[in-house]
Amino acid sequence: MASLSEASLQSLSGAVGLEGTGRPFKTPLLYYLVIGALVTPIRSFTDVRFHGLGRIPSSGPAIIVCNHISIFDGIFKTQAVRRPVHYLSKKENFVNPFLRFVMTSTGQIETSRQTGAPDAMARAVDVLDAGIPIGIFPEGTRSRKTEPPYLQRGKTGAARLAARFPHVPMVPMVMIGTREMMTPEKKLIKPWKRVEVNIDEPITFAQWAADPEGGGLSDDDVASLMLLGEDERRDRMGALYRRFTDQLMETLRQMGAP
Repeated sequence: MASLSEASLQSLSGAVGLEGTGRPFKTPLLYYLVIGALVTPIRSFTDVRFHGLGRIPSSGPAIIVCNHISIFDGIFKTQAVRRPVHYLSKKENFVNPFLRFVMTSTGQIETSRQTGAPDAMARAVDVLDAGIPIGIFPEGTRSRKTEPPYLQRGKTGAARLAARFPHVPMVPMVMIGTREMMTPEKKLIKPWKRVEVNIDEPITFAQWAADPEGGGLSDDDVASLMLLGEDERRDRMGALYRRFTDQLMETLRQMGAP
């Protein structure tokens, strides 16, 4: 299998232009307590079937990406990973005082769907630097479509993080049935509805970038990219993020994302 040199991967990582805040990230203790308290009730009162749990890294950083059709998606994603996952969450979840307490005391990261919130992406870098999983819904928000297919076009934030951390595994995950458990904009929860959680093999940006069917880059290609002017290099990197994201969304579709 083709591969890029470490020097090329470091050049691509630097070209992303994402840096952390410089503030160490640590999972709040309350998050562990919440997970411990909720695991048994969730298993007891729902019909959730996980497929491919062994594909999720049991330690170290990871980027967990998933389709988004219900408020329960993050709960089941965390249950699948079996350790704290920190999410980029819309700023609206930080307005209500109670919700804000829940979000901040479990270490979730406030972001803006319109701007991408550079500060939030910087904090996501801190999470991965700390060796902790980050959870991302590449669609950016829950699908509001009333009929399938519900899957929306992905945004490129997850691709930028993957390029910034080329050796960190990205784990594709698909939720099937969570929308039926609780339809968007409805308050009725139907815990008896079957939910399937499909998990695919992880992939790193390093693997994708060198794959002829992925980025298709060689060390010479990367060297030439680094010689470009800043604007042209940014455009070329943007094209890579878009290709990575489109292939990711197609993977989620093929995994069964409704």
